[in-house]
Amino acid sequence: MAGIFGTDGVRARINTGAMRAESVVRLALAAGRWFVDNNDKKDGTAPLVVIGKDTRLSGYMLESALVAGFSSIGMECRLLGPIPTATVSLMTKELGAHLGVMISASHNPFHDNGIKLFGPDGKKLADEIENDISSLMQGSIALAEAEQMGRVRRILDSHQKYREFACDSIGGGKPFAGLKIVTDCAHGAAYMTAPDTLRALGAEVVALFNEPDGLNINEGCGAVHPKVMAQAVAQEGADLGIALDGDADRLIIADETGHIHDGDKVLGAIATAMHQAGTLRGAVVGTLMTNLGLERYLQSLNIPFARAKVGDRYILQMLDGKDDKCPQGGNLGGEGSGHILMPDIIASGDGLMAALQLITSKIKQDIPMSAVLNLYDSVPMRLENLKDMDKSILDDEAIISLCQSLTDDFAGEGRILLRPSGTEPLIRVMVEATDKDKLDAAMAELISALTQANQALKSA
Repeated sequence: MAGIFGTDGVRARINTGAMRAESVVRLALAAGRWFVDNNDKKDGTAPLVVIGKDTRLSGYMLESALVAGFSSIGMECRLLGPIPTATVSLMTKELGAHLGVMISASHNPFHDNGIKLFGPDGKKLADEIENDISSLMQGSIALAEAEQMGRVRRILDSHQKYREFACDSIGGGKPFAGLKIVTDCAHGAAYMTAPDTLRALGAEVVALFNEPDGLNINEGCGAVHPKVMAQAVAQEGADLGIALDGDADRLIIADETGHIHDGDKVLGAIATAMHQAGTLRGAVVGTLMTNLGLERYLQSLNIPFARAKVGDRYILQMLDGKDDKCPQGGNLGGEGSGHILMPDIIASGDGLMAALQLITSKIKQDIPMSAVLNLYDSVPMRLENLKDMDKSILDDEAIISLCQSLTDDFAGEGRILLRPSGTEPLIRVMVEATDKDKLDAAMAELISALTQANQALKSA
C-alpha cells in the first residue's frame, strides 16, 4: 500500500515517524480536505468528524493534533473519549458524520499508537482513498477562512449509547442472568463498556485489567495474553471468560474449563449458530491465515468459504462483494487473532458484540461453552516472526521455489504463507500441516533459507 497507511491505518512508536504531532496534524489536514472535497453532502452544514481513542497516555496528544488539523480545514469535531473502536463506527453513522477516527494501536504496547479512519458508512476506508490522502499530505492543503473554522465538542454519553446498542443487538432484557463471566478489558478502551454491558444483560461479571493508567494497556493481559483470564475462569468457577484487546475489536474466549479458543473457533461457532438459524448468507470469509480445520468443517456443512488478505478491512471488502474471489459476499467473517465481522449488526469488528452472539448461542442450546466452541479439530499450525529481515527477499526466486516445493510435498494436507507484517518490521512465516513432523521440518528449512538469503542481501 502506498503512503503512510498499513493494513490497519497508521501505526508507529509515539513521537516517531507518522506518530509525531506534526505528522498527525498533516494527516488530519489531508483527510479532512479529501472528505470535504469528495463528500456528497451539500446541505450547507459544516462537515463533521467523530474522534475516539483508547486509554494510552499519548492519546491526549494525538487527539489534540487531530483536532488542530480537522478544525483548520473547517470540520466540526465531536470527541468521544476512551471508547471501543466499534463505537466510532457506530457514532459516525448515527451522527451522519463525514469521517470517523479511532486513535489506537490495538494490541500493541503503550509506547505505540495509531490512527484508523472510517467513512460515512462506518467502514474502514478503501485503499484507494488512503492512497489519495497520502498524496494530499505531500502538497499544499487549502485551509478554512477564519469564520469557517470547525467547532469542537465532547460527547459525554457515548458509553451509554454503545451499551444500549449492544444490548439491543440480542433483544435486550436480562438473558445472561445466572451466568458468571470473567472479562479481561486489557486496561483498554472497553474498561467500562464491556463489564457494564454484560451486567446490564444480567451476568455476574469478574472484571480483570480494567484500571487503565495510560501506560498499562495490553501489558500481560488482553487478547494477546489471555492466560490470566483463562486461569481466573477455572478459579472462579465461571461459565466462560472473554479477553479483548486495547481497542476492543478482538476477542479470545476461554470456556468453563479454562481452555482458550482463538478467533477461528469463535468464527466457526457463530457460523454454525447462524447457519442453523437460517441467518447466514453468502460465504464465510476468513484470511490466508485461517486454520485449514475451520475451512474443512464449513465445507462439511456446505457453507461456502473464502480467504481474504490478512486484515479485517479486506474481509469486509469481500463480505461486501467487492472482491472477484467472493462475488456473492456474505455477512460473517473473521481472523484467528480474534477479529470478528458481522456487518448486519455493526460495520466494524467488535469483540464484545461477537461474545454476545456466542453467549446467546450457548443459552439457546443450553450447553456449556466448551460444547459451543469444540466443533472441529484444528490442523497443527506454527507462526514464526523473523525480525530485522529485508522484505524484498520474499521476491527471491529461490525462496519462492522452496515454498512451492514444500507445498507440493504436503500433497494438499498443508499450507505455507510468507508475508511482511503490515504493522511491525517483521516477516511472518506460517506453516500448517496435518503431519506435525513435516510441519516442523518445513518450518526449519524455511527459517534457514530466509536467514541465509537475508544475510547474503546485507553483505552484497
